[in-house]
Amino acid sequence: MFVRQNFQNKNLWQESSKEHIAFKPLKTSVTTDIAIIGGGYTGCSAALFAANNGLSVSLIDKKIGYGGSGRNVGLVNAGLWLPPEKVEKILGVDAGSKLNKALAKTPDLVFDLIDKYDIKCSANRSGTLHCAHSQNGLKDIQKRYQQLSSRGAELELLDRQQTNQRIGSLKFFGALFNKSAGTINPLNYCIGLARAAQSKGANIYESTLATKIQSSNNYWLVDTPDGSIKTKKLLIATNAYQQPIKGIKSPEYTGVHYFQVATNPLPEKTSNMILPNGEGCWDTANVMSSFRLDEDNRFIVGGVGNLGHRASKIHTNWAKRKMESLFPQLKNTPIEYSWHGRIAMTGNHIPKIIKLGNNAYSVFGYSGRGIGPGTYFGKAITDCFLNGNEDSLPVTPVNQNKEHFSSIKSKIFELGATSSHLI
Repeated sequence: MFVRQNFQNKNLWQESSKEHIAFKPLKTSVTTDIAIIGGGYTGCSAALFAANNGLSVSLIDKKIGYGGSGRNVGLVNAGLWLPPEKVEKILGVDAGSKLNKALAKTPDLVFDLIDKYDIKCSANRSGTLHCAHSQNGLKDIQKRYQQLSSRGAELELLDRQQTNQRIGSLKFFGALFNKSAGTINPLNYCIGLARAAQSKGANIYESTLATKIQSSNNYWLVDTPDGSIKTKKLLIATNAYQQPIKGIKSPEYTGVHYFQVATNPLPEKTSNMILPNGEGCWDTANVMSSFRLDEDNRFIVGGVGNLGHRASKIHTNWAKRKMESLFPQLKNTPIEYSWHGRIAMTGNHIPKIIKLGNNAYSVFGYSGRGIGPGTYFGKAITDCFLNGNEDSLPVTPVNQNKEHFSSIKSKIFELGATSSHLI
């Protein structure tokens, strides 16, 4: 098997970044209306909407987009990974319907922000394809089509021939096409949100982590290595990348790794035969995989798996086989980039808002669907801070979220993915 080995830990999104801005560390004590810990989609979205509404904002992180936001696949999809009926069954019809409706239009929110703030993230609103990898997978997307269409989504159910023509591969039994969705460079989108927030007056600090949080006299005090923040409103939006913070319990979730590999730009003759309309794709397999092209026609394929252990070659070798299976014309095309990120998976795959105290929340658990929901949750948290009404939030805040045996489940996910990728 021909696999180049000089690509390890080389993130395509970082290498091809077009949003170039750096932020200084916090070196003093500041007082602000809202303190945000975490510079991913949720935190940067909250910072932007808060600053746009005249609130002072201080956001801190190691680096903007350092976590899952900078390692994402880059598919801007509506809703959650779960079908809408499942969401309503878990939360109840009223609460589930509220969340489904809120997240149904998130591609509009994302692409509107990209246009409004001229975010250079290679936005392509050609849609996405949920691809049936088997007859059972076809039944799954047919059910999703019925459920989503009955709730107002404008979707197209493609048969096998239509799917093969649109993708350029003979491997799928059908696909669910969402024309309102699309693809982006996910890191550039996140950095662009931070840039836009700063342009509206938000203070963004990199190389700055929270070390301690405490509540005193209706204020929250956030300590950092070289400074501090005093605030009445606090948002922790670290998702799967929170470091231990004294005084605050870390969120409970099951950590799942997702990796991607990418080629160099393909020759035009080759790229013209693959996803000619530029859709982003993911499949219905139990161990899900995704594939897409970037704006320079690099082919990107991903799947569940951690590239940080000794057996990680199993994942990259699988990716090579997957690429060639889908598109035989890519045989012997070397892999040039390889990276992975962590997903915060909750037990029921529903995002969580933990109420930490008065005017303080922690948000996490997008379970693999971060761009649209993360952007929306950040906006919703800001709305709640502005109007003081938790009805503005897409899910009801809870005081805690218990995830039993999360460490064991994380290992099972990785073992399952590794075993699947051996085949």
